[in-house]
Amino acid sequence: MSLVLMSSSAAPDTAQGDAARKSLARFVRPGLGLLLPVALAIFWEIAVYVGWSNGRLIPPPSIIFNTFAELWGTGELQSHSLATLARVALGFVSGVVAGTVLGAITGYSGLSHRLVDPTLQALRSIPSIAWVPLFILWFGIFEASKIILIAVGVFFPVYLGVMGAVMSVDRKIVEVGRVFRLSGFEMVRRILLPAVLPAYVLSLRAGLGLGWMFVVAAEFLGASQGLGFLLIDGQQLGKPATIVAAIVAFAILGKATDTLLAVATAPFLRWEDRFART
Repeated sequence: MSLVLMSSSAAPDTAQGDAARKSLARFVRPGLGLLLPVALAIFWEIAVYVGWSNGRLIPPPSIIFNTFAELWGTGELQSHSLATLARVALGFVSGVVAGTVLGAITGYSGLSHRLVDPTLQALRSIPSIAWVPLFILWFGIFEASKIILIAVGVFFPVYLGVMGAVMSVDRKIVEVGRVFRLSGFEMVRRILLPAVLPAYVLSLRAGLGLGWMFVVAAEFLGASQGLGFLLIDGQQLGKPATIVAAIVAFAILGKATDTLLAVATAPFLRWEDRFART
């Protein structure tokens, strides 16, 4: 009898311990990603302090932090970051819409694939900077050309992801849907959409990453605001700390938006029976 009571009282304790460990891991695991950049920053700070480097071309973290504080105090960092975020957001939405529609069409229709895909694959190999003079001639140096250039960068990974996902849908699960006589809408909702979603989410994240890369080229088009403009300003004035601060701001904003996208799409992928990494 006592053994039964002990085992029953130990079960809630074990469950509470597992819950506590999972809760702790939820906070600890994201922090592990900070170990490498923090370790590198500390190493470089020490290297400059002991004289291994003069820190002129690559300033130590303390100087970069002071530059961040100065830019924040004057309001420049906020205004430049918001301008860049707005351009990336508009270009991302435009590129996602175009890439999703064309990717779905070319993935589903063999005729459309043979007609459209070769041209798009050829255009995909064109470097981003090659579009700059053409977009200046077509759209001027104002916001339209910058947003379109970012949309071009976002478009291709989304297009390839959607097209590839649609073309790789397992034929057997489609036949199962037909056996159960699902309607066209039900076939899309219950069969095709779940099969396409994982690859689609990855293509969205890849497109967002390229959007952040293309915004630098876009802000070289005569921009007076944005983190790309801050890069050019630091180069022209010979301020490496400003350049590195702008690069760090790009990294922080890019990682933050990627995390937001991953969190926003996670509820749509809860049905996946995936390998759990430890």
